Amino acid sequence: MHYYLDFEKPLVELEQKIRELRDYSTANVDFSSDIRKLEKKATKLREEIFSKLTRWQRTQLARHQNRPYTLDYIEHIFTDWFEVHGDRNFRDDPALVCGFARLDGEPCAIIGHQKGRDTKEKVHRNFGMPNPEGYRKALRVMKMAEQFGLPIFTFVDTPGAFPGIGAEERGQAEAIARNLREMAGLRVPVIVTVTGEGGSGGALAIAVGNRVMMMQYSVYAVISPEGCAAILWSDGSRGPEAAEALKLTSTDIDALGCVIDDIIPEPPGGAHTDPVAAAASVKQYLKKHLEELKQLSPDELVEQRYQKFRAMTRVKE
Repeated sequence: MHYYLDFEKPLVELEQKIRELRDYSTANVDFSSDIRKLEKKATKLREEIFSKLTRWQRTQLARHQNRPYTLDYIEHIFTDWFEVHGDRNFRDDPALVCGFARLDGEPCAIIGHQKGRDTKEKVHRNFGMPNPEGYRKALRVMKMAEQFGLPIFTFVDTPGAFPGIGAEERGQAEAIARNLREMAGLRVPVIVTVTGEGGSGGALAIAVGNRVMMMQYSVYAVISPEGCAAILWSDGSRGPEAAEALKLTSTDIDALGCVIDDIIPEPPGGAHTDPVAAAASVKQYLKKHLEELKQLSPDELVEQRYQKFRAMTRVKE
């Protein structure tokens, strides 16, 4: 099922005309000249639209329901995927997928948020918002990876940790805090990729890495724009205004100079327009950073990660 954002519709209508002309083209009727003109116009329109996106529009792109999720990246990047379920304490959490696979033959661990596309799957995945058992499952897999010397890849795409009463009763804050502490000391390479939304502690609980990357149209912030607007102005509908204040886009975060290490380019129009090409781009960056981190000893990996996150703090007196 295709889903289009408001600012995408002029481009979608133009691309629909191109498809119709191709369908109507026959040996007797040649529309190739018209098609080339429209394709040129579509390219120009795409560049114009995506060069002027507001922060709120980029947030909408990051949430696009056709955008690739963790399992899509696993399918296109890794082989021999084996999923691990449950935290051995309460239950399995489908909002976080965890397991082991191979990257070009090399064993690794994978952890990532998973959203749903239709209503049934969204409910099953809890809209990508993990409960504490999800974070405990993730930590279980991280510790297994550390035991066997495997690199860890995490894919971040969540509006935040689930704020339900049950989650709080089962120790949501403790589970997130424990992951932050334990990830800081992992003696294997940890590479984080923000693929969609990076929301608050729900994202950070699997994002303490030696390398942190963001997809071009992903966002990363301490709170969602709507949540920020609800707190500041008691009006969640002022999300677009809050998005501008939060400065949550990949270019905004990169400008800070110490939070992320790379911005991964997306296909024209966003990752949802060509998931295979988006995955190929992600794979290229994962391999590049993994090769760099493999040159470091376990002690150096821990120290590098410690210094990276310590540098994010700035004190003004």
